[in-house]
Amino acid sequence: MKINKQFLPMDNQDLKERNIDQLDFIIITGDAYVDHPSFGTAVIGRVLEHEGFTVGIISQPDWHNVEDFRKLGKPKYGFLINSGNMDSMVNHYTSSKKKRSIDLFSPGGERGHRPDKALIVYCNRAREAYKDVPIIIGGIEASLRRFAHYDYWDNRLRRSVLIDSKADLLVYGMGEKTVTQIANLLKYGMNIKRITNVRGTVYATKTLDEVIDYIDVSSFENCVQDKKAYAESFKIEYFEQDSINGRNIVQKHGDRYIVQNKPQELLSEAEMDMVYSLPYTRTYHPIYEEKGGVPAIREIKFSITSHRGCFGGCSFCALNFHQGRTIQHRSQESIIEEAKMLTTLDDFKGYIHDVGGPTANFRHRSCENQKERGVCKNKQCLFPKPCKNLKANHKEYLNLLRKIRKLPKIKKVFIRSGIRFDYLMADKDDTFFKELCEHHISGQLKVAPEHISDKVLKCMGKPKNEVYEKFQKKYYEINKKLGKKQFLVPYLMSSHPGSDLNVAIELALYIKKMGYTPEQVQDFYPTPGSLSTAMYYTGINPLTGESVYVPKTFEEKSMQRALLQFSKPENYNLVKKALIKTNREDLIGFGKDCLIPPRPPKTKSKITPSKNKSNKNKHKKLPKKSGR
Repeated sequence: MKINKQFLPMDNQDLKERNIDQLDFIIITGDAYVDHPSFGTAVIGRVLEHEGFTVGIISQPDWHNVEDFRKLGKPKYGFLINSGNMDSMVNHYTSSKKKRSIDLFSPGGERGHRPDKALIVYCNRAREAYKDVPIIIGGIEASLRRFAHYDYWDNRLRRSVLIDSKADLLVYGMGEKTVTQIANLLKYGMNIKRITNVRGTVYATKTLDEVIDYIDVSSFENCVQDKKAYAESFKIEYFEQDSINGRNIVQKHGDRYIVQNKPQELLSEAEMDMVYSLPYTRTYHPIYEEKGGVPAIREIKFSITSHRGCFGGCSFCALNFHQGRTIQHRSQESIIEEAKMLTTLDDFKGYIHDVGGPTANFRHRSCENQKERGVCKNKQCLFPKPCKNLKANHKEYLNLLRKIRKLPKIKKVFIRSGIRFDYLMADKDDTFFKELCEHHISGQLKVAPEHISDKVLKCMGKPKNEVYEKFQKKYYEINKKLGKKQFLVPYLMSSHPGSDLNVAIELALYIKKMGYTPEQVQDFYPTPGSLSTAMYYTGINPLTGESVYVPKTFEEKSMQRALLQFSKPENYNLVKKALIKTNREDLIGFGKDCLIPPRPPKTKSKITPSKNKSNKNKHKKLPKKSGR
């Protein structure tokens, strides 16, 4: 595996140097151009290049006029448009709908380089630039907004983004195979309007005469009028996202229908290896150098993607709608070759930051049945408890990690993309658990129990708290035997559907028992495409039909979040208000179980910046890899 020194063309000078008169495809993206396999733009661009097509990149165009959209000329076959590695609204706003201070996918972390609802804005400008050029949208924003969907920022249901963007075709999921098939059809002269049978795509039509083997869901208009209808539609959409047993789905929007074709066939091991062996430069384009580069590269530059997909089934995660529940993996040889290549980079310090995927310890399909039958529609692999057919085995993953550890120049291999602790506990062989503690963490392990209330955990699709308690006990026992003092850092979430103030207080008491205040807590964020978001909007669990309590007011959400960090002086008033409201004044005082004292603590005087030199070079923490 070698590093390419040539980026995909971004301007006319690049085209001249390559003797390209007209590009076959132009990718328009909301991210800065980073030519690394963790970025969808780079992957699709390199795959098309591998297939013999010429591809150019228009990165973060100025959307206030049309000029940037014409900078590479008219593409021969089409525009491929994505908003970036994140939904543009998630990229711009926090869960409290406040503007984020930085954009890690932009040069220098500057915000403001892409519009809200970027897909819609980009498509309008691209159409203005060249009216007759096919427009194909893809990426996470297209994937998760392909049906009628709840938009948290507008606080209403929106139409399929295919309709609102006026694009010709939508690609959902990981699109290498789908985009290649579309590209070849366009190359051989097929009109974009006739491309209606490619798996992994969504198209709009006036008639269903040619659509076969499909299932209807409630129309957009009916979903707007009836939340139960929306919940039922979501359930059907959720169950049909499998490449083996999924069906075509039709949803009416006014006088048109959107048709989702069956999910694309999974990539084979050889195909996955090919995708990750392509000649990426593995860094950001040099035009960003003067601004310090693109911050998102820091976390993933020395990380290795070993697989895709997740059978964890967390309700608040939209992976089911994008990567799917079936694991697609690379070969050990491919991964080891990439690890060797990383050791040759000038700035490699001896540390592989991660070898994993959405969940690190899911390396293969969860059971043999999936090879022929696909994933089960009406049950999960791990929830409410591990399925009897689950293969809980870490031997192959452990073998891979051992091989990477032995490579010259590698000092340590970390696992940062997340360990699913209930899957780890389902494995009767403790060897991986022991070596995880001994070799693959440094001082602390981050895990995601998310909550301790079984009522909330049920809504989250997470195991009961007793599973985490057993895991926690075993973790500390193993570290004690190893002579290591290593800690667990649990990720916790406030205001998830199912969580009321009493449950939030229960979680606060658990945190007090832990003996420290978590530095990071996440207020539930209703992002497009997740089961939890459907619960948030409807007050119904679409999979069970049960009513779910949903905290929605800003005041209650603020109180729930404050309770998770009850010891912080700035949270005192909110915590006290929550305790009074729930008649839990017994937790106000100086007793060992009390959360806060009767009066607010005195705040310490702030240190002036000139005396606090140690904070000068602190950096904000980067997010986990994309897809999670």
